[in-house]
Amino acid sequence: MDVSGRLTIETTAALFGSGLVLKDGCTEMEVDLARVEAVDSTAVSLMLSWLRAAQARNIKLRFVNVPENLVSLANLYGVAESLSLRVDA
Repeated sequence: MDVSGRLTIETTAALFGSGLVLKDGCTEMEVDLARVEAVDSTAVSLMLSWLRAAQARNIKLRFVNVPENLVSLANLYGVAESLSLRVDA
């Protein structure tokens, strides 16, 4: 799944509403964030929501090409490890 554009309070509500599309029989899923242009704290919340939905269906969810500012936010909130993002020492 590719995500693009802004992941901010103005745009994430629609993504929360549509949820993460999880296909039956799928055991792994990758979310590519390479084309994300801007983020705020709601992006972290959205990622955690998607992770919980995937875990509820025993699907391994992986986030790739995560923008550095999003990694920084996840580190700030102490959830980078839960999201399997790089945790700076």
